[in-house]
Amino acid sequence: MTMRTHRWCVAIAAALLLAGCGDSGDGGNDKAVALSKEQVRETLPDGEAMPGWKESARPTAVQMDKLYRSQACPIKGNAGCENSRFFGASTFRHDDNAATVTFLIIAYDSEQAAHAAYDVLWDGYYGKRAGQKAKAFEIGSIGDERDARFGTSGFLGEPGAVTQTRVGTVLLWTETAATDKGGIDEEAVRDLAAVLAERARQAQNGDTPSAGLDG
Repeated sequence: MTMRTHRWCVAIAAALLLAGCGDSGDGGNDKAVALSKEQVRETLPDGEAMPGWKESARPTAVQMDKLYRSQACPIKGNAGCENSRFFGASTFRHDDNAATVTFLIIAYDSEQAAHAAYDVLWDGYYGKRAGQKAKAFEIGSIGDERDARFGTSGFLGEPGAVTQTRVGTVLLWTETAATDKGGIDEEAVRDLAAVLAERARQAQNGDTPSAGLDG
C-alpha cells in the first residue's frame, strides 16, 4: 500500500459509537495550530481514502468530556487528556486478509499540551496495545514524534500493531489486527500511519485533508 491524494472530507468511529453519536521533524506539520471539531473529523480517513477497505464505523469527532476522556485516556486520572479539545475515530476492515484498523485522534489546545501527553499515553496505555511481547519498529520520519510496536493481538498469535504519532497539536494512533497470521505486516502499518499523519499535517496547514492509500 502506498499513499495517494484525494480532495475529500472525513471523521470518527468505534469508541465513540458508545454515545451514539515542538520541533518539526521530516513530514511534520508546518503550522502547529489547534484544530476545530470539523478539522478533526476531516483528518480521519473515510472510505474514499481507504480503497480496498470497508468502513466499519464512520469517521466522527466529538468534544472531549468525562466519558470520552475515559475512553481516550484510560489511565489513572485520565492522564494525558489535559487540555484536550476533541476526540475522534474511524474503523475499517479488509475482507481479503481479515484485517481491521482503527484510526484515533486527540486534538489539544496547543503543541505543548500534545507533546506533554505523548509519553504519558504511549507508556501508560497505547504502547501496550500490541501485546506484552510486541517489539518496536520504525515507521519513518512522519510527524514530530512517533512510535510503533508489532506483536500479537489474539490468543492464537494473530498479528497486531499500534502506532502513535504527534503532528503539531494532535496525537494520532492506528490500531491494526488480523485473524490471519499473514493479514498485516509492518509495511502496511507504516502506510496507514503515514496517511493519518499526512492528513493531520494538511489540516494544520489549513488545507482539506486529502491523503489516502493507493489501492
